[in-house]
Amino acid sequence: MLRLTYVIFLFLLPAAAVAQDFSEFLIRVNTAPEQRRQFLVDSFLTVVPGYPFIQGDSLVHFLYTGNAEEVTLVGDANNWSATGASFSRLSTTTLWYRSERYEADARLDYKFIVDENWILDPRNPLTITGGYGPNSELRMPAYEPPSEIQPRQNIPTGSMVDTQFTSAALQNTREARIYLPAGYDQSEERYPVVLFHDGLDYWSLARTATILDNLIYERRIPPCIAVFLPAVDRSEEYAGSRRDAFAAFVVEEVMAAVDRSYRTSSNPAARAVMGSSNGGNIALYTAMRYPECFGNAAAQSSNIIPDIYETFRDGPALPLRLYLDLGTYDIPVLLSLVRNFIPVLRNRGYDHLYQEHHEGHSWGNWRAHIDDALEYFFADLVSADPLPQRSRGALIRSVAPHPLRDTGSVRIQMERAGPVQLRIRDLAGRILLNSSSDAAQDGMRDIPVDMTGFSPGSYILEISTALRRESRVVLLR
Repeated sequence: MLRLTYVIFLFLLPAAAVAQDFSEFLIRVNTAPEQRRQFLVDSFLTVVPGYPFIQGDSLVHFLYTGNAEEVTLVGDANNWSATGASFSRLSTTTLWYRSERYEADARLDYKFIVDENWILDPRNPLTITGGYGPNSELRMPAYEPPSEIQPRQNIPTGSMVDTQFTSAALQNTREARIYLPAGYDQSEERYPVVLFHDGLDYWSLARTATILDNLIYERRIPPCIAVFLPAVDRSEEYAGSRRDAFAAFVVEEVMAAVDRSYRTSSNPAARAVMGSSNGGNIALYTAMRYPECFGNAAAQSSNIIPDIYETFRDGPALPLRLYLDLGTYDIPVLLSLVRNFIPVLRNRGYDHLYQEHHEGHSWGNWRAHIDDALEYFFADLVSADPLPQRSRGALIRSVAPHPLRDTGSVRIQMERAGPVQLRIRDLAGRILLNSSSDAAQDGMRDIPVDMTGFSPGSYILEISTALRRESRVVLLR
């Protein structure tokens, strides 16, 4: 009884002391009489607060129980390698464990391999669906799940149109979907438009229609039309021998048909193309070849073929705004390609936003940052008309002056009183300025911004309240 009491006490200790205590627990089990070891493990499992077992802000213990010859951890953190991340069996018990350290805000997909069988973590209720089915999901303590991917009650929602596009040049037909924002049929306005490569995955796995509904409702972007276009011969169309024909198909056939059928804006600054992995490659390539059609391109965890790199480095400057993001646990070859491409954009003076996140090459990563790309492209197109009804939390209304010159202010609208936090980040996401104000009144409020001493360039201004967080790219001159 004393041993059980000790184990329960051990795992109710404060988080700061737990890491060493886990090691002590392993020693205690190993040195206990053999007939007591499984009992100590079973008692421990009843008090573990969650799985994987996260201690402090960085230490993670992956746990598996069962009769097995070998257990291995695979996932974003080791690029899904089936070797090199073996579990240890605790003495003669059925408990297998592996301990790792990750960043406090990391989010990673993973699975276990148990005697050559790939399985979800049986004790972790969090799963996320990727291109190859569901994976278990690790969320570190500082990770903030994206609220914009969750449907909301009682807000206007867009409609979906199923259609087909046939290409004579490519000699194929593909199913596609078109999103029309709420109120489209009651309006005579022309709308910004964004085309998503791997479109049906962006629709289903990334929940992009829900993201659009929420961003439009919150007035973070204007109402816009979205085209969800899939590939047929993906590798060749997105990065291989058919990329020129595919880019021409997108512009001359798909977008031409969309422009005829729907009230799209013809202004390239109000038109964007977006994709992930090789889909990011063809997004950059299409905008590079047809900047008169798309003035914005977003590439998530993107491949970047030599044609793209060399054209942006050596060719004439193009009238494009670019968004790129990357997971620090991404595919190694993509890490080097994207990180080498960013200095080219910077040196050539391209208007761009680049972010890295402690995630992998996954839809869980990409869907969480679609809002960043769309806001970067379209936030300045939001109508200045008064809101028909106020959304929850702080809403950035304006930054003045803009571009900033050392000092200025950001005007926000709050629905209820509460503290306000202001952060300034660089384009890599590093926090450069972090300040907070006392409890604010509801309604309009001006928050001072002091960037004295900062180098001229683009920065991310972030406002946080208890209800929500919102960011906007600002320029400092």
